[in-house]
Amino acid sequence: MISYQGKNVVIIGLGITGLSCVDYFLAQNVIPKVIDTRSSPSGLEQLDKRVAHHLGGLNINWLLEADLIVASPGIALSTPELQKAAEKGIEIVGDIELFCREVNQQVDKKIVAITGANGKTTVTTLVGEIIKAAGIKVGVGGNIGQPALTLLTQDCDVYVLELSSFQLETTNSLQATVATILNISEDHMDRYPLGLKQYVQAKQRIYHNAKYCLINYDDKLTLPTDHHTDLLSFGVHHGDYHISEGYDCLIANEQPVLTTKQMQLTGCHNYLNALAALAIADKLMIARQSSLTTIANFHGLPHRFELVFEKNGVQWINDSKATNVGSTEAALKSVICQGKLFLLLGGDGKSADFSPLLPYLQNRNLEIFCFGRDRQLLAKLAPNITSMTETLAQAMQMIAQKVVSGDVVLLSPACASLDQYKNYIERGKQFALLAEQFSQRCEQ
Repeated sequence: MISYQGKNVVIIGLGITGLSCVDYFLAQNVIPKVIDTRSSPSGLEQLDKRVAHHLGGLNINWLLEADLIVASPGIALSTPELQKAAEKGIEIVGDIELFCREVNQQVDKKIVAITGANGKTTVTTLVGEIIKAAGIKVGVGGNIGQPALTLLTQDCDVYVLELSSFQLETTNSLQATVATILNISEDHMDRYPLGLKQYVQAKQRIYHNAKYCLINYDDKLTLPTDHHTDLLSFGVHHGDYHISEGYDCLIANEQPVLTTKQMQLTGCHNYLNALAALAIADKLMIARQSSLTTIANFHGLPHRFELVFEKNGVQWINDSKATNVGSTEAALKSVICQGKLFLLLGGDGKSADFSPLLPYLQNRNLEIFCFGRDRQLLAKLAPNITSMTETLAQAMQMIAQKVVSGDVVLLSPACASLDQYKNYIERGKQFALLAEQFSQRCEQ
């Protein structure tokens, strides 16, 4: 373990990640200080009594007296107080940097690093399942599940990390065996005042010192800006790993390896997620057949383009996790429909610009149902094929009377759920429940 003995360490942000940082330093007999801008942060009751804490704002004196600041991903490096600390030469890192420094000291430990605007949680989870099924000790965490530092106690052979752009900003020592940016779309622009270029630069940090870089053939923004020779690619119809022209087979290095009918996952973007996972597994030298078996049996994650009900030739797909326009774009690119597509949009749009959806609503057999707070704004996208209801349930009741074999009902709201639900999970669960209920009523 790298020693921080004698260092004055300040941690910004509690929660499970902040607590993992506290535990990491306490294990070295270093007692840090903790700052949280919230007056009553989660994890406060679990904080060791020896650790001094400051709540409700940033303690500039503590920051300027620190030798090392461990900042939560939620706080921007452009925050004036952190800028002052940086100008003074105080080192500012995140928990991922602390984790990478430790792993770099260990022989034969591998890191898989995954980022992207969409799909990174699915790919991270699937890669973890592939490695586990191969009998290799694996730890999965970072931006999902367990904080990275807690994985150090598990003596894993491979660590699979989902990383956000915020986490990458404070990470300098990452040396991934395989690193990938799955895709890029505008997100978190409030954090990146210089626009998309600044956001891409943050994402590109994942490639630094990586052995292999996995890029999206169809998204040039995922190509490393620094010279890198060990590239491999995945894409829809091009790349080392791609989908057949008929979307019926996964192709790896020009060889058909798995038909999409054998897969539990559905939709083009999920086929891409599977290809990315397979490419990573191949570079980890995992037996191909073992990887393919895991991919075929992987059901995906709840509320992410999840086929929750199918009856009488009608598919009901729950993509409630699509809380922004980019996620709904991905769903509309991916959905495969022989009949009519019934699209459910609605909720709290968070002042988003919905116009990027327009190209995906044209020239297709489509009917739209808009519900929730911003239903009127959404209905303006294509008023001639749109109905409005106050609730999701009302919209689904209308749809259930119309669907015939070959149709697809897609909940991909492009909005947050908080206007009518506790979270996107509750919204997705209601969709799944109502899909089954209304389908049964229509038969009676």
